[in-house]
Amino acid sequence: MGKITGFMEFERLEEGYKPVDERLKNHKEFVLVLDDAQAKVQGARCMDCGTPFCNSGCPVNNIIPDFNELVFQGDWKNAIEVLHSTNNFPEFTGRICPAPCEAACTLNVNDDAVGIKSIEHAIIDRAWQEGWVQPRPAAHKTGKKVAVVGSGPAGMAAAQQLARAGHDVTLFEKNDRIGGLLRYGIPDFKMEKSHIDRRAEQLVAEGVTLKTCVMVGQLPEGSKVTNWSQETISPEQLKKEFDAVLLTGGSEQSRDLAVPGRDLSGIHFAMEFLPQQNKVNAGDKLKGQLRADGKNVIVIGGGDTGSDCVGTSNRHGAKSVTQFEVMPQPPEEENRPLTWPYWPLKMRTSSSHEEGCSREFAISTQEFIGEKGKVTGLKTVEVEFKDGKLVNVPGTEKTYEADMVLLAMGFVNPVATVLDAFGVDKDNRGNAKATTEFTGGYATNVDKVFAAGDMRRGQSLVVWAIREGRQAARSIDEYLMGTSDLPR
Repeated sequence: MGKITGFMEFERLEEGYKPVDERLKNHKEFVLVLDDAQAKVQGARCMDCGTPFCNSGCPVNNIIPDFNELVFQGDWKNAIEVLHSTNNFPEFTGRICPAPCEAACTLNVNDDAVGIKSIEHAIIDRAWQEGWVQPRPAAHKTGKKVAVVGSGPAGMAAAQQLARAGHDVTLFEKNDRIGGLLRYGIPDFKMEKSHIDRRAEQLVAEGVTLKTCVMVGQLPEGSKVTNWSQETISPEQLKKEFDAVLLTGGSEQSRDLAVPGRDLSGIHFAMEFLPQQNKVNAGDKLKGQLRADGKNVIVIGGGDTGSDCVGTSNRHGAKSVTQFEVMPQPPEEENRPLTWPYWPLKMRTSSSHEEGCSREFAISTQEFIGEKGKVTGLKTVEVEFKDGKLVNVPGTEKTYEADMVLLAMGFVNPVATVLDAFGVDKDNRGNAKATTEFTGGYATNVDKVFAAGDMRRGQSLVVWAIREGRQAARSIDEYLMGTSDLPR
């Protein structure tokens, strides 16, 4: 290591944010990336562990100590080569990944973890600035054709890997732009969509054909899934035209809240609310956009999607924003001896929470109330665990005022009709049934049809989607050619 005692000499440095009043005026990114000197210091904090748990804590198995050292040495060009060897899109993960690698950092046992995510962010931004991110088309074509259905991070990663292996890849997307839930689920203030656009240009330059506004199969009647499809292709047509088909659609079926008053207007799924703002940011004109201007907004669900609703509502100019979480408030600090190197349970406050939000824990919505068919509030009760179950606490009933309610309680499964149309077996959660075995991994029960990402594992992180896309690409390459040189 360049600085053997660096972890004892230097403290963790977090990426900064622009002031709240400035960033609430728009939907642009506001994170202040580490400069070269700051990134070098963070790289110096890496301990060069004999067993770097960060590698296994990272779903794509980034070679973290190596790129930390290269940044410390100022060798940024080799740092991006190391980073790209395991991760197709570090600009995605460097912005929106929660960094399980940092939870697994050996320094995190009794100190603050190395700022791995901030270093990754700095590396890829520097690489784009220097022009080091270039298309890598295959030297030879195999003559094999692969269809990838779903253009989120799993689909994009698989398409890129397969194209680099020499296959002719077509990437299908039901929406009007590629990116999947990265495009229409993640707010622009967390990740501007120019990052997806640059990668789309790279994919095309590497030989991937992009087809948007194409629905494979049919959406269920009355589906609330946002969809701009203009063309429909049957699974039979895909299987006839392509040598392999990979299903990588997102887990878009939102978890609902079946309580009295659910049919009142003003109650919306997060995935009705968030994509509309992203489309407006992209320059599209929408009639009747769902907006939180001057409203008392209740967000039900304490995860990342709920936090995204908080940040978007504040940018709209909401009168107040309150976020509900049914689980008890977690501790401020994790029990490190108990949890390390795994992802710990601890209180997490996002940048959106800091912008203005009341947070309520251990609370359950019992009923929506309204006037003239429109929601005006909701009735709640506090809950607690008793005999392993959540039960209501008598005497804790309360009524909250609400002009808009956003349901952000997670996603239960992908749109079922896609899997049904292909005849793919599903697991007990409604996801595509496919193993991740080294040989034949990601194959479904249907010949030459594979599944990866949220389509297979359910709602998960962008970094898991990239991992599964890469691994599925290797399995498909092996299926088509008998062997594969793609990394797994």
